[in-house]
Amino acid sequence: MNETALTVRQTARPHGFPTAEHFAFVESMLPGPVTGSALVENLYWSVDPYHREMMDDVPGGFALGAPLEGRAIGRVVASRTPRLTEGEIVLHRQGWRTHAVVKPEEVLRLPRFEGVPLTAHLSVLGGTGLSAYVGLTRIARLQEGEDLFVSAAAGGVGTATGRFARLLGAGRLVGSAGSAAKAAHLTREVGYDAAFDYHDGPAAALLAKAAPDGVDVFVDNVGGEQLAAAVGALREFGRIVRIGTIGQYNTPDAPPPRFDHADIVEKSLRMEGFLVSNYRDVQEELYEFAVPHLQSGRLAPDETVVDGFEHIVDAFLGMLRGENTGKIIVRGAGEQP
Repeated sequence: MNETALTVRQTARPHGFPTAEHFAFVESMLPGPVTGSALVENLYWSVDPYHREMMDDVPGGFALGAPLEGRAIGRVVASRTPRLTEGEIVLHRQGWRTHAVVKPEEVLRLPRFEGVPLTAHLSVLGGTGLSAYVGLTRIARLQEGEDLFVSAAAGGVGTATGRFARLLGAGRLVGSAGSAAKAAHLTREVGYDAAFDYHDGPAAALLAKAAPDGVDVFVDNVGGEQLAAAVGALREFGRIVRIGTIGQYNTPDAPPPRFDHADIVEKSLRMEGFLVSNYRDVQEELYEFAVPHLQSGRLAPDETVVDGFEHIVDAFLGMLRGENTGKIIVRGAGEQP
């Protein structure tokens, strides 16, 4: 085990798209656990779109000069509590650092499922997959045969939404993505029936071509023009599931989406957002649903893996630029593919 530790800290508030200059790697002596805690050496890290929002001066956001937080999977390497055993694999929220001192109540002991990679606990079995599952089953209350439109469909939540919807018996699946290659991946690998590159024209026209008969559910990870287009395309009693607004994170001065508000009333539409942290009680249900499909091969975790903690900032910025397909995960040195 190394004698020193690295943390990533935010040095300034970005206005618009962040750069590497907004972060600093800080080296320090390896922390030691105090009584009632344990030292975890992190193995995998999650970088997520919500981290960009946390970089702004918002309630609960990242503090300048302090280590950034986020989901990480690590191994207990030293313990001063009987509730955490050396060698245990745990998930915690003190990411963006090579080592973390944690208390037992701050970690989740990860179940190990035969044939399922550990990284799945950061993607399809983690907060990413839980967001997709909750959005479909609790917010949209998806019914068999219903048609969906998903924005940012090639991202972590978008790919999980498409795969889960197909397993839940959805009808036609339509997705938007940031490139022709990603759109092709959605139809070729993920199970979408149609997908379009949102750069190719007005979202309303692209959606009308991909879903000429409309849709029943819109799962929104972007906001903006695509949200407005979906309002027009939704059928009577349609539902909008608001998961994220990544299209506005780096453009804080962008105007809000404009749509015909009468559609909400005349078509009896429902729009609902949620925080996945309020649905932790659904985690076991997600395992029961997804793990057998992972083991059988009917469900695949869509992941882009970046090697080396020293590249975590690059991975985060690349995710914001749309360079990933599926969930982006940073893998520590020495961890096997």
